This record gives sequence, C-alpha cells and structure tokens, in this order.
Amino acid sequence: MDVTDRLDHLRLGAEIAGLDLPALRLPDERDVLANGLRIHVLEWGPADGPPVVFLHGGSLTAHTWDLVCLALSDRYRCVAVDLRGHGESEWPADADYRLEAFAADVGAVIDTLGLDRPVVVGMSLGGLTSMRLAGERSDRLRGLVVVDVGPDLRTDGAQEIVEFTKRDQEMDSVEDFVARVLRDTSTRKPELLRRSIRHNLRQLPNGRWTWKWDKRRMSEPDFEAMRADHARLWDSVAAVTCPALVVRGERSRVFLDEDGRKLTGALRDGRYEVIAGAGHTIQGEKPRELLAVLIPFFDRCFGASS
Repeated sequence: MDVTDRLDHLRLGAEIAGLDLPALRLPDERDVLANGLRIHVLEWGPADGPPVVFLHGGSLTAHTWDLVCLALSDRYRCVAVDLRGHGESEWPADADYRLEAFAADVGAVIDTLGLDRPVVVGMSLGGLTSMRLAGERSDRLRGLVVVDVGPDLRTDGAQEIVEFTKRDQEMDSVEDFVARVLRDTSTRKPELLRRSIRHNLRQLPNGRWTWKWDKRRMSEPDFEAMRADHARLWDSVAAVTCPALVVRGERSRVFLDEDGRKLTGALRDGRYEVIAGAGHTIQGEKPRELLAVLIPFFDRCFGASS
C-alpha cells in the first residue's frame, strides 16, 4: 500500500470503530538490533511522551495495533514491535521461538530506545511474552497489560489458531486470502480487511502470496510442551510487582472467564476487564472499547497529568 492507501485505511477503520482520532499520520519505522536479530518497530506519538510498548499475537504484526496507537499518539509514545519471525523482523536461523527469546528481544528494544519504565501491552503470544518480561524486570516497568491469554493453555482454542495458520499457506491473490479470513472471522469488515491484510502478506517469486511469518514456529506444535512452557509463566506472574490489567474478549475460546479471574487473582496488583462482543483479537474487533479500559489504566500508571 502507498501512503494514501494507508491513511485512507486508518480513516476508514476509525470511522467504522467510532473512534475520534487526532490528526491522521503514519508511524515512524526503524530497525533495532536485539540479540543478533534485526527487530522492526513502529513508533507513534511524541518522543518525550510516556512510553507504551505493544506486542502482537502469533502470525500477526505490529500493524495490528495501528488504530489503538494512533488514538493514543497525542499523549503517549507508542512503540509497536514486530516480534522475531514476524512482519519485517528477521527470522532466527535456529528457529528459536521460546518465550524467553521473545522477551529478551523486547527487553533489548526497550533498552536500545531508552524507554524509561514503559507500560507493556501484549496480546496472545505478545501477552505471554509480556508476562515473561514483567517477571524478569517488573521494577523497570510502570505497568503490564495482558490481552486475552494466560498461563493455562486452552488446547481447543489453540488448535483453532494452529489450523487457521496451517491451511492455505500460499494462494494466488490477496483477494483469496481476504475471502479465506472472512470465512473464519465473521466480525471483520471486508473493506478494512482488504487493506489491513496486506501488512500480513508477502509475494513470492512465483507470483503467489503467503503469510509474512516464519512457518517453522507452528509447523508441528507440541501442545504438551507448549502447556508446560506456558505453565512456567505462573512463576513470572508471581514476580510481577507493577500494576497489571488483564483484558478478555467476551467471545474468546482461547482465554475463558475463569482463566481471566485466576490470572488477575494471582497478580499482586491486578485488575480484570471483559470487552463485550469481542473475540480473541480485541484490538482489531473492538478498538474503541479496548481503549476505554486502557486509557484509565495508563493514567493510573503514569499519573493523570501524562
């Protein structure tokens, strides 16, 4: 997409979501070297604003946060990260996609950019990463937001995500991918999806299209190993001392209400919010409603004068 298409996409997305945005603009983009990998980031808002780091879910990119970051960009320095193996970031030669590797990358990005005690917001895989990171360096964060994920793996929901990412990995056109996603996700608006999906696709030398993420990460997932890896996050949760917000999509099959309440109860300073009508990808389905719970939490973390 060119600049005009990207701005039109943001404008249309804001209109559909009912968001009153500041002036439309695109993010600044840069690469950061983290643990030997080139990690791509998008930056919105003033360089001296209170810093918030956004982490996307598996098979998504930093652009999943575009509307949320733009809506916050008059007050906050928003940094959205393409996790290793996703988007415009490099793929590790050894296919190391352990949570500690993701967390180490994000920590390096925070340090390299000089972000002073940011709030970290993570959705799905990004949420797992954020819990791991917060457990290691809670004293260097102002707050933690975990979106629709927890340490207890829900195999049925996880299997749905895996099956979605494994089917039709190459297709003839972008429009084929749009139709495929619409069959699986009835809440997405076709006019928005046609543009936003371009951030998640790349064209192959043969002219076909494929997802812009490393398929080695989920080629043959070992759910028992994943369950054990996730369960170790309870130790990370116990070490979190900063304020934390847990957000669940009401219709999510990945993160159930009992999971949200259990995670919130395990945090020393945790709050719990449920976004009505949302599924797993809350930032894409209900950005205005998500902002309505994020902004008060940010005000608390940074002080209402931020």
